[in-house]
Amino acid sequence: MSAVGSILTNTGALDSLNAISNVSNTNNTLENELSTGLAINSPADNPAGYITAQGLTSQLNGITQAISNANTGVSLLQTAQGALTQQIGVVQQLNSIAVQAANGTQTSQEAASLQGVANQLTSQVSTIANQTQFNNINLLDGSFSNVQFQVGANEGQTINLSIADTSASSIGLNASKATFLTTGVYNSKNNHSSASGALSLGAPGASTGAFTAGAVSWTSNGGGTGSATVTKNESAASIASAVNSTSGTTGIQAQATTSITLTATAGTGGFAFSLQGSGSSKQTINAQNVSDLVQQINGDTGTTGITAAIDSNGNLTLTQSQGQNINITGVTSGSLATTGSTPQVLSASGSASGTVQGQVQLQSSAGFKVANGSDIGLGSASTLYSLASINVSTVAGANQAINVVKFALQGLNNAGGQLGATQQRLTANINNLNTTSENVTSALGVVQDANIPQVSNQLTQAQIQAQAGVAALKSSTTLQQSYLSLLP
Repeated sequence: MSAVGSILTNTGALDSLNAISNVSNTNNTLENELSTGLAINSPADNPAGYITAQGLTSQLNGITQAISNANTGVSLLQTAQGALTQQIGVVQQLNSIAVQAANGTQTSQEAASLQGVANQLTSQVSTIANQTQFNNINLLDGSFSNVQFQVGANEGQTINLSIADTSASSIGLNASKATFLTTGVYNSKNNHSSASGALSLGAPGASTGAFTAGAVSWTSNGGGTGSATVTKNESAASIASAVNSTSGTTGIQAQATTSITLTATAGTGGFAFSLQGSGSSKQTINAQNVSDLVQQINGDTGTTGITAAIDSNGNLTLTQSQGQNINITGVTSGSLATTGSTPQVLSASGSASGTVQGQVQLQSSAGFKVANGSDIGLGSASTLYSLASINVSTVAGANQAINVVKFALQGLNNAGGQLGATQQRLTANINNLNTTSENVTSALGVVQDANIPQVSNQLTQAQIQAQAGVAALKSSTTLQQSYLSLLP
């Protein structure tokens, strides 16, 4: 403490000056907060709070950009969906043309004209696939594969999307492919003769293979799997039923049919045998000739499910449209023999019974694989029968085109469903990001925003303190100057 009455050291003035300096700094800080609206304008204001605010700001900026990314993704998906809708409309027209061509009332000129229209429409499907773009990025030609949408502020917060090739040469029916002929007979002296493979893709005939006991499985390209245990006497219908029971998971469907072409020779008593479809009542046949034979079989189709027809060569074709086995037993008059170079004969003098197994076709809008498919006569992988290859200039071609178009539509619809699901994900993500952005903004405000009423009150207090400090400084100076009056 300085000496009382000193004119050299004015402690009161020094204290006042120090107080004025501190209050001045406080005033500057408070005025800065009021002018910027921020409680933290530099790391010096609040180091810990500054670090937190910068982290929240970074997250908020990332979220804002992610929302923009997701909205851009939605626009891309809507572009692809619009193009798919146009393709579906074109394929629907192809379906109408195929059904019209299958009617069998068209002249050859009309059939050729329908094929010309079909060619134009399939070309348009491919044109749409090849020309649909978003920001110069092709969407439907198969090149849009495993594309990443960054829909979050951090690494790994992404949604990936692939869009399949929807050109006419890449969509259609993916079907199993037979490794041997499509029908056959079993009799007690010989081996099974079996049928399996692709419907409408093979010609009826006889084969020497049989269904092999074991387990057959199928796997879609999406990873869905199914399996079935196969016995040697299995009907194609039961295998198809097993496949269809898993179609909700695999997207793979199955059709089954049983058909065999036989040479029928009447004996002295005409034809005498029993006929039965799997699980149906046995039908006793007594016919004098082939025409009577056909009439009797067709007369009981409602019970056996078996139909008969005579082809242009006079051969007898038996068909069970559901793929059930056709059992022929007790042949006592006449003979039935498979066509081909090594016919198998059912007659009173040879084998009196036999079983006809059917064919199974696995089919899907996308590719698939079959394990142990050879057990039922199927290859290990599907074959594509594309929309671009349909031929409606014949009734047979139109029939197959109907099936191809059906699965082409299914493939396009599946692609549209995938795009729609992805759009829903992006939309839900946008909504979530908007909510997160709101909450992060609120948290950032708590950390760095200035409390204006409180700052205003503090500024008023600081200004009063500054005025008081100036008054105290003036008072201390006046007192020191009064000491001069004591000098002589």
